[in-house]
Amino acid sequence: MEMKRTIVTVLLAALSLSSGFNACAAGTPLLTLPDAKRPEWLRRDGIVMAGSWEPLLFRVRRDGAPDYTPTAEQRAAYEREHSPAMVAKLKSLGVNFVMMHCFKGGGFEAERESMADAVKFAKLCRDAGMRVGVYSDSSTLMWDLFFKEVPQAKDWIVLDPGGQPITYGKAAYRYWRDRNHPDALAYFRKVMRFAVEEIKTDLIHLDNYIVGPGYDENSAARFRQYLRKTFPASLLKEHGIADPRAVRPPAPTDTSLLARAWADFSFQSIVDAYFEMGRYARSLRPDILMECNPSGVTPTFRWPVDHGRLLRGGEAFWDEGRHPGFVKGTLATRIRTFKAARLMNNSAFVYVINPLEAAESMAFNLDCLGAICWFEYGEIAQKPGIQKPMSPALAPYVKFFHERRDLLRDAQVVADVAVLRSFPSIKFGPPETAKLTGEVEDLLIANRCAFQLVFDTQLDELSRWPALVMAGCVALSDAQVKAIRRYVARGGRLCVVGPLATHNEWMLPRKKPALDDLPPDRVVRVGEKGDWLDAIRRACGGQLSLSVTTDSPGLCAELTEQPNRRMVHLVNYRTDNPMKDTTVRVALPKGRAAKSVTLASPDRANDITLPFKEEAGFVTFAVPAVGVYEIAVVTF
Repeated sequence: MEMKRTIVTVLLAALSLSSGFNACAAGTPLLTLPDAKRPEWLRRDGIVMAGSWEPLLFRVRRDGAPDYTPTAEQRAAYEREHSPAMVAKLKSLGVNFVMMHCFKGGGFEAERESMADAVKFAKLCRDAGMRVGVYSDSSTLMWDLFFKEVPQAKDWIVLDPGGQPITYGKAAYRYWRDRNHPDALAYFRKVMRFAVEEIKTDLIHLDNYIVGPGYDENSAARFRQYLRKTFPASLLKEHGIADPRAVRPPAPTDTSLLARAWADFSFQSIVDAYFEMGRYARSLRPDILMECNPSGVTPTFRWPVDHGRLLRGGEAFWDEGRHPGFVKGTLATRIRTFKAARLMNNSAFVYVINPLEAAESMAFNLDCLGAICWFEYGEIAQKPGIQKPMSPALAPYVKFFHERRDLLRDAQVVADVAVLRSFPSIKFGPPETAKLTGEVEDLLIANRCAFQLVFDTQLDELSRWPALVMAGCVALSDAQVKAIRRYVARGGRLCVVGPLATHNEWMLPRKKPALDDLPPDRVVRVGEKGDWLDAIRRACGGQLSLSVTTDSPGLCAELTEQPNRRMVHLVNYRTDNPMKDTTVRVALPKGRAAKSVTLASPDRANDITLPFKEEAGFVTFAVPAVGVYEIAVVTF
């Protein structure tokens, strides 16, 4: 991962062809390891990460040198970084997982020394009882080094519309590479093999999953095949594509059916790339953990990332986006990222530099506190690019994560509703409806509701939720319409915000909305300016599983459960303003009675027992104050 990202307009191509978004949603294979096949340490211990994943030669060039030769001072600091003393220091901070370097795109010959260093450092970490992940692919080549080793790699480079290589921002020595080129694929399989067999890594990290197909002939040829496979010739001809064999990738400003097809092809491309790498790594070691960096989940779909497809290929992903907080009356969270991760049985990797971020991760994430420090050149800092010391205020939260794993391990999210993130509706729909999904999610976050996200790839799993919110879902395929009908027929309820199913998955208008004939007693409809929260409550039968009442904004909540207890996680994003006298009302599972309510926090040595009232299947209690993080444990 790199701190500084550049928005690129030209994207890497697919590793293999798909038959488009609709087929993907119905049948994308699931490569994510089930719990029973994951390493036991992940569930048992979780991840508290430290990172330093840039090889020495790259750092030298990154920091302004004209070549890749380190100074004596840099080499000495690099050696301290890889010493037993550094390993001991990291372990003393509570770190149990180190993300380190393996391969940056300079070539086996150029990176031979640092790859050998990685083998030795990984052994030091393992001997100290820590797990290891390795940076195995940056999606770029340091071409001035790499071309010396592999001259034919000039054919692997992604080109812009003018036929020029795309650089990594101002780093002109780095070119984006085409993940689908067969020779490139064969080369990077060798990198995977080195990581698994020589370094003996526990996890493989693949960076920069933020790019897709380019304007080179190879990408264009595969896009033509995609068109022929996805669309009937009559439909293409109707939209001005008489001969798909002559098609060129559309301009970025194009809004035609061809542009929508290009978008789907681009989004699917990085999915195929990730799956290809994962399959190969698993052929070497079945329980290897796979992780990529597509950035976090936002209200819309950032080109070309559909987390609903992508995360089915691994067990973790990075969100290097903005830090959470409450600034000038605005709540900023990473809750969407964490909910998507948990939905897909993934962990989200994030930087954790203060107690709020640790609290948010414990409340919403799966088996991972985050990256608590960066140790490049042997200096302990908060994160890459920010050389501030690690905050001592994190220590109680790291300790709590380790010592109170019983409150986090094997806990399942309880949700009254799922919000459908319809890829074609958000990506292809008009702005006024495309924004509704994110706005409903924001409403549920701000009002501390028990909800979950659901992607197109989970439509066969809708029975997990009593109600489904469909906000701005104007573009649905016939297969999706059938899945929604089955869900409703089996007892599910819908809350529909705005228009529904007025177009197919390619944003082509239907003669009439496809779901208008659903039984009215199973559907609550509300306009774009209506009371969405009331409509959602009515779709849930008038009762929500969690209600948290407080006088001030900035408090968020998550509801989880284990056998015989439910946990209400309370996170105060206004860390300078403790929330006083918060009232919590939480549903009990049918037929269960409350035995006790206790309050746990990293900021206290001992738990507190709270008085409670039980009535009509709900438990109500008051939390005296929420400084940063409290977990209310309701035992049955």
